[in-house]
Amino acid sequence: MTEDEAVDEELLTIGAFAARARLSAKALRLYDRLGLLAPARVDEVSGYRYYRAEQVARARTVALLRQLDMPLARVAEVVGAPDGATAADRLDAYWAQVEARVAGQRTLAEYLRGRLSGRSSEMYGKFVVETVDVPEHVVIGETRHVLADELPVWIGSALGRLEAAGRECGGITAPPFVVYHAEVSVESDGPAEACVPVVDEAAARAWLARTGRTHTTAVRVEPARRLAFTRITKAQVAHPQILTAFEAVEEWIAREGLEQAGPCREVYFADWEAAGAGDPVCDVAFPVRRSEAG
Repeated sequence: MTEDEAVDEELLTIGAFAARARLSAKALRLYDRLGLLAPARVDEVSGYRYYRAEQVARARTVALLRQLDMPLARVAEVVGAPDGATAADRLDAYWAQVEARVAGQRTLAEYLRGRLSGRSSEMYGKFVVETVDVPEHVVIGETRHVLADELPVWIGSALGRLEAAGRECGGITAPPFVVYHAEVSVESDGPAEACVPVVDEAAARAWLARTGRTHTTAVRVEPARRLAFTRITKAQVAHPQILTAFEAVEEWIAREGLEQAGPCREVYFADWEAAGAGDPVCDVAFPVRRSEAG
């Protein structure tokens, strides 16, 4: 018996290996092509794939990870980990993301159920809507095209940058806010504008000239407005809970014979990091005016 024949006796054909691993030959070819599970040997003449029996555990692990709907790139990270503890940590990180996504989808489903079942008025009734007159002020604004899942990180970083700039411009005169110039959702990217009101317009324009970021940042005068708003907690800022708040204000505006006089906004008046889930942190607001028809 030649050395190659001896080696072949220790190997399993792709069919035999697939039966042991409880996978199809097609799946094994895919895993090979993606670098997840390479055959122990490929015959140069026939192209037949051969596997070692000890590869069954890896093959079954790959298959089980795929049952978690884990993308193939993440599967490669798990099975390619240098040790079991690292592989488990990578699985934990993936599953935490899955649970967060499912929790968000569950909340969205509850929101949609309320709308579809005609319970919108009941949902809106949980929000108290008031009006406030806001004076004219100078703002430094940063505009960005951003999708809904990117929004929380961008808002935090943009307002942080602008608040630092505001301190260089004589101070901040009012709570920062975010204006939605067009819809922001999982499919629509706005744009949105993060704004910080500042004391000194000349200093703000000098700051803008120094930074040279005129393609995304601008200094402008925000006119005096009357806002219709409802106050929400940190937990309610999350999507889609915040959609109910926006819709509650819109419904109130129509009921009161008013009309929208500008894009909607979120006004952040509290220390976000220090606030608890039930603490008020944000006003969901629309500029309003008396309807001409009214």
